Amino acid sequence: MLKSVRAEAFIVFGAFAFAFNGIVAKVVLSSGMSAWRLTQVRCTGAFLILFLFVVLRGRGSTMRTTKKEFPWLAAYGVIGFAAVQVGYFIAIKRMPVSIALIIEFTAPIWIVLYIRYVRKRIVPQMMWVAVLLAFSGLLLVGQVWRGLTLDGLGVIAAFLDAFALASYFMMGEKLVVRRSTDTLTVWGLGFAAIAWAVVTPIWSFPTFVFAEKINLLGTYKAYSLPGWVLILWIIVMGTIIPYMAILHGLRHLSASTSSVIGMLEPVIAGGIAWWWLDEVLTPIQLIGGVVVIIGIILADRTRMGVH
Repeated sequence: MLKSVRAEAFIVFGAFAFAFNGIVAKVVLSSGMSAWRLTQVRCTGAFLILFLFVVLRGRGSTMRTTKKEFPWLAAYGVIGFAAVQVGYFIAIKRMPVSIALIIEFTAPIWIVLYIRYVRKRIVPQMMWVAVLLAFSGLLLVGQVWRGLTLDGLGVIAAFLDAFALASYFMMGEKLVVRRSTDTLTVWGLGFAAIAWAVVTPIWSFPTFVFAEKINLLGTYKAYSLPGWVLILWIIVMGTIIPYMAILHGLRHLSASTSSVIGMLEPVIAGGIAWWWLDEVLTPIQLIGGVVVIIGIILADRTRMGVH
């Protein structure tokens, strides 16, 4: 029971860290840095720091892998790290961020469908109710009834993002059994960094952003911080720490339950945006947040029935 509670705490903390990181990233992007480049420096920087951490702890030997595991690690990095981010950025470029997030967080639905119709496992009825409630809550948070016109390519990118996120949870659940969370994260970030180096060559990186003073916007618009401080936060507190927290959680929770708990991220992000960027939530959005939390609680109570 204690392990289960700790695992849930890790997943919730990871969701909070990712949500807060989204606001910090928005501040950095306001300086003119492209989303592609910010993602590249995020993955590459996190890989280098975590790799150095593992080596200095004398655990370099634990990085060894087998020919059988290698392609899984490559897929985990390219799909679970690089593809999730690129799909999200393409989606938010072509349609509202709230809609992109709602589609992205359909990941638990695809996980449950995969478990039921591909693995041929029995899914408790309450889990279906939990997923439905959580997704319905996200629809309320996004207020999708406002007559938004969705871009076709944006919708495709967002659904591919959701599939990639579902794959991240399922592959992470499988791989974390055989290796530590830090080495698994190193491998994932390493392959993601390689993928980004191919897409956006490192030698053309806009290094000026590190020394640039970036305004903190909103509540803190009177203050500025050097770009390197905000980027370092994104790398460490917005990437390394939350990814490892989620992997710790996956040791004792199923992928389906973990991904449903991950739905807290857009709700938390909305709260932080209200506090920092003065983005006020409507009563309907607040109700949606409560519905999401109810779905998460129900999913937690039925998690033992889904494997």
